[in-house]
Amino acid sequence: MNAPAEDYLRISDLHAWYGESHVLHGIDVTLGKGEIITLLGRNGAGRTTTLRSIMGMVDRRSGSIQIDGEEMINMPAHRIAPRGLIGYCPEERGIFATLNAEENLLLPPALSSGGMSLDEIYDMFPNLLEARRRMGTSLSGGEQQMLAIARILRTGARLLLLDEITEGLAPVIVKTLDTVTRRLKEKGFTIVLVEQNFRFAAPLADRHYVIEHGRVVDCFEADQVEANMDRLNHYLSV
Repeated sequence: MNAPAEDYLRISDLHAWYGESHVLHGIDVTLGKGEIITLLGRNGAGRTTTLRSIMGMVDRRSGSIQIDGEEMINMPAHRIAPRGLIGYCPEERGIFATLNAEENLLLPPALSSGGMSLDEIYDMFPNLLEARRRMGTSLSGGEQQMLAIARILRTGARLLLLDEITEGLAPVIVKTLDTVTRRLKEKGFTIVLVEQNFRFAAPLADRHYVIEHGRVVDCFEADQVEANMDRLNHYLSV
């Protein structure tokens, strides 16, 4: 496999621990600026822990995590987030139930000059414009997911870590998220998708990494997917 011409994210020999539990065992991933990759695998394989490790949200980590040439491995989480390099959308979404949708959007600070305005957000997510005065408790699952993604776009982060953004959502919402992800790529965002829905992820990603037991066990470029579906089905079957 050829590495991207310009690595924006380079993870080398990444190990991570929760307490005494050694979860990641030497993850290696490269991601070029403006690319999309997926982290595939069964539940518990270490995909979400990889995202949390990038953010410094594990008890201990070792190895190397470089973002745009800057080493982050020894930087604590409370210093990583304010730098505005990374936007993390966790699986649990984290919507503030007692605030309306627009108030949720106004919470994140603009950490760089590239943060999207409310008008840009509403252009990308028309559903949120309609729901902007509704409280977090009354938003549908799809609206909450759109809001969670939109909120990190306000910060100006150019590297987006998106964890299971289609889980439990209706097909019409999944189609909307497909359109949004394509638009973000067109705008030059660099994206890591943790995704169980391979039908959603396959047409979007430039490269697919398969993780098992905290290790990358295989990698497929986009043009290799069709020829390797039997192997992928083996990796992803329950």
